[in-house]
Amino acid sequence: MNIPPQLQEVLTKEGITSFRPAQQKALDAGLLEGKSILVCTPTASGKTLIAELAAIKTILEHKGKAIYIVPLIALANEKYKEFKRKYSHLCKVALSSSDLDTSDPYLNDYDLIICTAEKLDSLIRHHSPWLSAVSIVVIDEIHLLNDVERGPTLEILITVMKKLLKNVQLLGLSATIGNPEELAEWLDAKLVLDDWRPVPLKKGTLYGNEISFIE
Repeated sequence: MNIPPQLQEVLTKEGITSFRPAQQKALDAGLLEGKSILVCTPTASGKTLIAELAAIKTILEHKGKAIYIVPLIALANEKYKEFKRKYSHLCKVALSSSDLDTSDPYLNDYDLIICTAEKLDSLIRHHSPWLSAVSIVVIDEIHLLNDVERGPTLEILITVMKKLLKNVQLLGLSATIGNPEELAEWLDAKLVLDDWRPVPLKKGTLYGNEISFIE
C-alpha cells in the first residue's frame, strides 16, 4: 500500500489495524500518489486520518511541506496537540493561527503547519518565502466555501494556492456538501463519497420524555 514504515509504526501504536471504508476509497483513488481528493463522508468516519496519511508520507519522502487549514483557532489548537503527540518524532509540527500581521519566517523550519484560512491568507499576502515548498494542502470543513463570512476568503485562498503551486495536492474534507461533484470538478480532484458511520444514525420524535424511533 506504499505506506512508509515509520508511518505504519504510528498506525500500529494507535491501534489501527485496518482502514475504514472512506479511508480505503481514498487510498484506492491515489491518495498516497499525490492525487487531489475531495472526501465527503459522515462525522467520525475517519477523514482526518486520510489527511494525515498523505501529509506525513509527503514529509517523510522529502517532497515538501504540508499545510492543514481549519476554520477556528480552537480547532487549530486541538489538531496541533494531536499531531504533535502522534508525529513529533517524525516531523516538526507548527501552529500558526494568531498574529495576522507577520510572515512567520520561523515556519521555514517546520514540516506540518496547522493554521486558519485567515492566517494562511495573511501569510500569502506577506509573501512568505517558504510557501513555495508546500506540496500538500488540507482544507478541513471545506463546505465553509458556502459560508457568507468565511467562504470568499477560502475560495480565493484555494484559487491562489492552485496558481502558486502548480503540482500541489489538495485534500478537501467535509461531512456536508450539497454539490460534491461540482466542487470536486472545481478542485480538479477525485471524489470520495461514503455513508458509513461508526454509530448508526437513527431518526425519531421526542415527545415528553420518550423518543419514538423510525424503523
